[in-house]
This record gives sequence, structure tokens and C-alpha cells, in this order.
Amino acid sequence: MDRFLHSSFPLLVFVAVALTFQSVQASDPELTKDFQVPAGINAADIDGKFFTSEALKNVTPNTASPFATVTTANLVAPAKAPFLAVDGLGVSMALLQYPPGTVNPPHTHPRGTELLYIIEGTLDVGLVDTTNKLFTNTLYKGDIFAFPKGLVHFQINNDKYKTVTALAGFSSSNAGLVRLPNTLFNTSTPISDKVLQISFGISGDVVKALRAQFA
Repeated sequence: MDRFLHSSFPLLVFVAVALTFQSVQASDPELTKDFQVPAGINAADIDGKFFTSEALKNVTPNTASPFATVTTANLVAPAKAPFLAVDGLGVSMALLQYPPGTVNPPHTHPRGTELLYIIEGTLDVGLVDTTNKLFTNTLYKGDIFAFPKGLVHFQINNDKYKTVTALAGFSSSNAGLVRLPNTLFNTSTPISDKVLQISFGISGDVVKALRAQFA
């Protein structure tokens, strides 16, 4: 029994997180029925498979990238098989894998709070509140860290040899993702160089160099 509880602890933690989000943190519109039946699907044809996602199975990190590998299971992802069962439930999740030296760059989730649970490894995290105060901590296996909705936050694996694995729960079926580097320097229509130069106190050459990173 003890062995079962120990091996099931990460799952139990996530279930507790999901229930908490549903009751007090859900930012999605409240359902007035048991669950949302997608358009074009007959409710009578729905079975247990509808409530199951395999999005996080057999995922391997991209060790060639400087960024963490983030695999999401929510209302819109993965694109080929979105997890439609969470529509209106106010929950979703993601598997995060951080090979040595990789970073999850500064970003926000405009529609949901995030709880990050460390499955394996040691991870340095930080968030910035609306007064520009920086909060940082080093997380270890079994730790949980809360990133409030809309606040800028980041993570980095400073270990030179070990990959960090973490599980994130969100208080929305689609929390959204705004990565600041991409948002500022890789928009479909470029933000004016002058705006970026004045805002950051940098030269036009630096703006061009930063945009080149996304080419």
C-alpha cells in the first residue's frame, strides 16, 4: 500500500490541483451542464475515450533547442488532437522538459494561473509582479510553485548534466501563452523600430540583431 501511494503521489497532487482550480480559480465560463459536447458530435456517441488524452505519452525533449520542451493538453492543443473534454471545465495541463542549460523564456498566461510540480530534477524559477518586484526560488523534486494569472514568469535548468521534468496545471482550458521575446521582436507585422529603440534604450542595430534571432 505504501509503495502504491508513493508511486501515485504525482497523480494525486495533480488531481488535487485540478479540483482546487475548478472550485476557486476557474476563469472559463461556468458550465450549466455536466460537460460540453463539441459541435458535430452526438452526445449519445460519447464514451470514455472522449475524456482521455494521450498528448503527454512518450514525449521526448528537444535537446538541440536552447528552450524547454513544452507539451500541452488543452482545448486547442495538440493541434491534431485537442483535448475537447476540458472545454468549460477551467482546467488544462502541460508536460515541461528542461534539458541541461535550457530556459522557458519570460512569458505570461493571460487567462490562467499555473501550478508547476517538479517530477524530477532541480529548477530555478522566477516571477515579476505588477510593482516590478522579482520573486525567485530553486525548486526540487516534489515542490510546487504558483504563477499567478497574467504575471511574467520564467524557468531555467542550471544543471549541466540532468534534465528536469515538471507538470503544470492551469486554471483554464486554454490559459494562453505570450512569450515576451516573440511578442516584441517576432510579430507578423514588425513593431516600429523607433518604438523598440525608445522603449528599451537601444540602437536600431540591436533591434535588427534581436529580430534576426527569429529569422
